[in-house]
Amino acid sequence: MKRKLLYISVNSKPEHLSASKTVARKLINALLEKYEDFYVEEIDLYKEHIPRLEYQYFSMKNSIVDEEKAKSLPEKDRQEIQRIRELCDQFVSADAYIIASPMWSLSFPAPLKEYLDCILQDQKTISFNDKNKPEGLLSDKNRFAIYVQSSGGKIPFLLRPIMNKGIHYVESIFNLMGISKLEDLLVD
Repeated sequence: MKRKLLYISVNSKPEHLSASKTVARKLINALLEKYEDFYVEEIDLYKEHIPRLEYQYFSMKNSIVDEEKAKSLPEKDRQEIQRIRELCDQFVSADAYIIASPMWSLSFPAPLKEYLDCILQDQKTISFNDKNKPEGLLSDKNRFAIYVQSSGGKIPFLLRPIMNKGIHYVESIFNLMGISKLEDLLVD
């Protein structure tokens, strides 16, 4: 059975003008050549619809309303809730992840934050223990992620920890979900 590599790109530039997307594509091609048991599914966060989270979509913290409650909402809200579920299911079904993103304002473009908010769902990627602390649910298989980030310029080695806030955030979210193997590939 083939394993899924989910390629998440978050850059409005076309691939040939984006360093992060160009490097990520070369990385994907190299991985596919070496590991024939993978196939790629792609999502471009600038081309795909990523819902903004609204209060009416939730029954509680990080928990989308159930089907019955969703039926009472307007059609637009039901479609948004369905899209959030689809994005979360797509993420959960993957075995590996490559994220290609530029560094913007010491972080990453807003669509990536909105996407991460959509996939961080109770009983899908996390659960809350009896002390109301989140625990990751994605340690069920040997998952890994690679975060490819382009900065548009040379960042001195000593300043990288200070300037790469996006990497730390993505790593924290992936760890929260139970994915502890995250490597970064910085493109200056």
